[in-house]
Amino acid sequence: MRLAPPTLATALLLAACQAGDPLPTEADVDAARGRALFAANCAECHSADGTGGIGPDLTGLAKAAGGTFPETYVMATIDGMDRHGDPDAVMPEFGARDLGDTVIVEHGGLGTPVPADLLALTTFLRDIQK
Repeated sequence: MRLAPPTLATALLLAACQAGDPLPTEADVDAARGRALFAANCAECHSADGTGGIGPDLTGLAKAAGGTFPETYVMATIDGMDRHGDPDAVMPEFGARDLGDTVIVEHGGLGTPVPADLLALTTFLRDIQK
């Protein structure tokens, strides 16, 4: 069986896929970005250092979960899907906003798409645990 040589259309399609800035990777998302996002979106209720105010103290999440940071719970809480449409919800549904480009996070050999800003906030919260 003989394969046809690549066409101009194929070459242009491949070039378009590689053009522009590359999407962020998990390694590109850091606590500094998360700290800035937290300051802009969360500090009003949780204080700048996450120790609480109107909202709860976020520095003891790992301790309350038996010493392991509850990453999935934190991401779900920030996302707010469980609060969708709840008129009595106090915390905003951040997942309804643009949380940045998607980053593929690998756990146990499986890749999960996660918005970059959600991952940055989670990384910051992990870093402030006492």
